[in-house]
Amino acid sequence: MRRNIGTGGPWESVVGYSRAVRIGDTVHVAGTTAIREGRVVAPGDAYTQAKVALEIVVEALAECGASPADVVRTRMFVTDIRDWEAVGRAHGEVFADVRPASTMVQVTALIEPDLLVEIEADAVVGSGTSGVTPP
Repeated sequence: MRRNIGTGGPWESVVGYSRAVRIGDTVHVAGTTAIREGRVVAPGDAYTQAKVALEIVVEALAECGASPADVVRTRMFVTDIRDWEAVGRAHGEVFADVRPASTMVQVTALIEPDLLVEIEADAVVGSGTSGVTPP
């Protein structure tokens, strides 16, 4: 069974997307940025933007019955690869024990000029981190 989680944002129906989709035990969280109440949070601060984007990702996961421990893959898009450490630090604060497969790439631009980072996540509900063997 498919469950779509929306934000109620005006563009969801126009563009045709959901914040997250759960099918069975799999959850996919769409590209998420640091926009709260229609405004970009912390222009010029990649670390804070990554933290806010990850907070929104975690909120979407919870709505789908998942947690950060269930995340198996993340993708981070940055407008300046020199911000990799700041964005990576924020990611590590959420996923240090989970250590999902992750990718970070530089992109030319995001939907708003003040946005510096966008993050996606995929999770398998119930996979958790118990019994995980570190690399």
